[in-house]
Amino acid sequence: MIKLYFISLFVFLGIDSIWLLFIAKKFYADQLGYLMAKTPNLIAALIFYLLFIVGVVFLVLAPALKNNSLSQAILMGALFGLCSYATYDLTNLATIKDWPIIITIIDMIWGTTLSAIVAGVSFSIFQWWH
Repeated sequence: MIKLYFISLFVFLGIDSIWLLFIAKKFYADQLGYLMAKTPNLIAALIFYLLFIVGVVFLVLAPALKNNSLSQAILMGALFGLCSYATYDLTNLATIKDWPIIITIIDMIWGTTLSAIVAGVSFSIFQWWH
């Protein structure tokens, strides 16, 4: 499980870094600039990544590997990502004044897509390497 954890963490960080630093950076700044800190809280971000990958490994990948099912990894990864990102974004939409609905929609799509890709790629790497 340790090997699977680090594979998943590396894949997740790689893909999400591209998204946050190059693809969506301006979009988030335009939509949420009034809320964004000048420098991100890297400890909070690290804790999120470490915990999120625990969920991916134990709730998504371990069952998919037990069933030797790439499609299960991808589908359950997508569901896990949707539920996780929806928790954050829908709570913000419900509680933060002027929270942009477009952020909620984009984040939920991104979380679903990202988690599906991470689960599928991590499953495949682990199967190949193991």
